[in-house]
Amino acid sequence: MPFTLFPAQGHEGKTLMTKLILHSGACGYTVTVKAEKAQGGKISLTLETECEMVKKMPVDISVLDQYVPLAGFLTNPVYQSAAKHLKHGACPVPSGILKAIEVEAGLNVPKDVTFLFVKE
Repeated sequence: MPFTLFPAQGHEGKTLMTKLILHSGACGYTVTVKAEKAQGGKISLTLETECEMVKKMPVDISVLDQYVPLAGFLTNPVYQSAAKHLKHGACPVPSGILKAIEVEAGLNVPKDVTFLFVKE
């Protein structure tokens, strides 16, 4: 299961932040994405991982507009940062980051994502 979303609940059921745990696959790295609403329609991000490439991404994407998940691939700052720092084009981390942002922004519900390999 590559993505697990946890919208953190505070007092009176109010969401404090969105936490996503992503198991990247064959590389063996886990990435914890924390997305929290900030002022002015922005989302503040933190990434926790042992992956040296993903550790470089927050330089570019620590605070993003809440509508970033709706941007296309070529103009999306998350995918631009991934192109700059990640060597593996199939890495699921950028998608996971965008999923966390869209949940925190209220643009989607927290729903786990799964890749299943089936040999036939």
